[in-house]
Amino acid sequence: MKEQKNPRKPFIYYYMIVMLLIILLNATVFPYFRKVQSKIVEIDYGTFLNMVEAGEVTTVEIDSKQIAFLTDKDEETVYITGKFEDPMLVDRLRSAGKDIKFDRLIEKETNTLLSALMSWVLPLAFFIGIGQLLSRQMQKRMGTTMQFGKANAKIYVEAQTGKSFEDVAGQDEAKEALQEIIDFLHDPKKYEEIGATMPKGALLVGPPGTGKTLLAKAVAGEAKVPFFSISGSEFVEMFVGMGAAKVRDLFKQAQEKAPCIVFIDEIDTIGKRRDSGGFAGNDEREQTLNQLLTEMDGFDGRKGVVILAATNRPEILDKALLRPGRFDRRIPVELPDLAGREAILRVHAKNVALEDDIDFNAIARATAGASGADLANIINEGALRAVRSGRNKATQEDLEESVEVVIAGYQRKNAVISPKEKRIVAYHEIGHALVAAKQTDSAPVHKITIIPRTSGALGYTMQVAEEETFLLSKEEVFNKIVTYTGGRAAEEIVFNTFTTGASNDIEQATKLARAMVTRYGMSEEFGMMALESVTNPYLSSDTSMICSSLTASKIDEVVMNIIKSAREKANRILKENEDKLHELAEYLLEKETITGEEFLNILNRQDES
Repeated sequence: MKEQKNPRKPFIYYYMIVMLLIILLNATVFPYFRKVQSKIVEIDYGTFLNMVEAGEVTTVEIDSKQIAFLTDKDEETVYITGKFEDPMLVDRLRSAGKDIKFDRLIEKETNTLLSALMSWVLPLAFFIGIGQLLSRQMQKRMGTTMQFGKANAKIYVEAQTGKSFEDVAGQDEAKEALQEIIDFLHDPKKYEEIGATMPKGALLVGPPGTGKTLLAKAVAGEAKVPFFSISGSEFVEMFVGMGAAKVRDLFKQAQEKAPCIVFIDEIDTIGKRRDSGGFAGNDEREQTLNQLLTEMDGFDGRKGVVILAATNRPEILDKALLRPGRFDRRIPVELPDLAGREAILRVHAKNVALEDDIDFNAIARATAGASGADLANIINEGALRAVRSGRNKATQEDLEESVEVVIAGYQRKNAVISPKEKRIVAYHEIGHALVAAKQTDSAPVHKITIIPRTSGALGYTMQVAEEETFLLSKEEVFNKIVTYTGGRAAEEIVFNTFTTGASNDIEQATKLARAMVTRYGMSEEFGMMALESVTNPYLSSDTSMICSSLTASKIDEVVMNIIKSAREKANRILKENEDKLHELAEYLLEKETITGEEFLNILNRQDES
């Protein structure tokens, strides 16, 4: 359904037309109505006096600077002469023996109409135009604030969403949960016969980029019903009560087009938990939420109106919004697993020209923790890289490079790094790789590079697990910390000093060590005691401590001891394999980028010797 736009033109549009018309008439038509259309002849003052005494002058106009007159010999010619200080002039004219008329003979250059236009109409039109321009700019910045009480939902009629479940990969559980809603919209009678009622609403919960909006559109596409899409922020207005009016209008439109699906994206904008402090009862957001709760209670679900909503902050939603009868179902839309990532890559690769030997499984293994949006971006980056290289098909190398672009940014090919710093970076990265390779339960090294990236990294070591795991043992977590400390340990062994290059390693190692103590119960000092909680698992994974300040100090000591032990282990591994450290670092300095296979070949050859 296409949006109807207001056909009325702005007020200034009509003003400008009238102004142009008047100016045109003033320039072409009005001059014909002037009193005098005559030729003008200049004479001296003495000749003028002689003509007066001779009785030839019939009409005179005395101006501040000149005198104009007509004669009885030629009524079409206007004579003009300069004005002198002559106090007897009027008496001379009266005693000339003729009845001389005093009248205006030459019109002024500007007439009254044009003067009025310039003085009043044009300034008025100018200020009206400025006012309308500012009003339009304000409406653009404020969205549709001035459209009081009208919902701004985008309406897709039947298959116009252009999406189906074939376009959604890696979310089989979510699709299965939503299939029942589609079946109800197709055939509601079989549910009515048994006395069952469909849930009025379903809440899609998951991290950003996992496909919550895509799933909602696919449900509408599969059910072939109208689809209303609106963001929660569009309900929030600057005037109290307008958000509630928009909610009423949205549900009114939905009931008129039933059966249909209403999708509210980012519902946490208006569904945030209410509090009892201050004047919250008059808050615009709270009034909007109250109206939403009322509408969900009031409409009849048997008419086929299904409410879908999406959020990545479920922990802050109001409890009344989640009770049975409103959003009955909570459908997780989580990050895809290995099989899901491979399926998503294949879906997004359908419209991209690729070589036949693409290994989607290898790309999926290298992108653990990536969302559907990240994977779509990887495919697109690979296609763009192929175009930049002058090829008409993307290769496996393009996709592998695009993975690194998403992780660490583009290569800084023109970056100038001194040989000393380049050598430090090489030993740092080999330190990570060597420590990882010499530990059990560690992911294999996939790639090592010392080419700087736009993210700020001067190099990095990529590890790719052979299979996806969902649980980590205490030893595996500790070994990860040891690997993080390997770069700093290599710098100390070779250069007897260390640099700022390990800042990110230190941060990651500290996070893991703290999680071992506070969340995973992997410390002997505290055991299975919860010491912190995750406040937002889907966005920033922020945590809050749930212990006393004294306990927090003890936690810091335990964390420091874990990192210290990990660093000692990394030092021991590198000193035991110092020859390999030097050989691999020199090879990396020469090649700048080496694969995991090259790394292992040198490492194993050294072992054999």
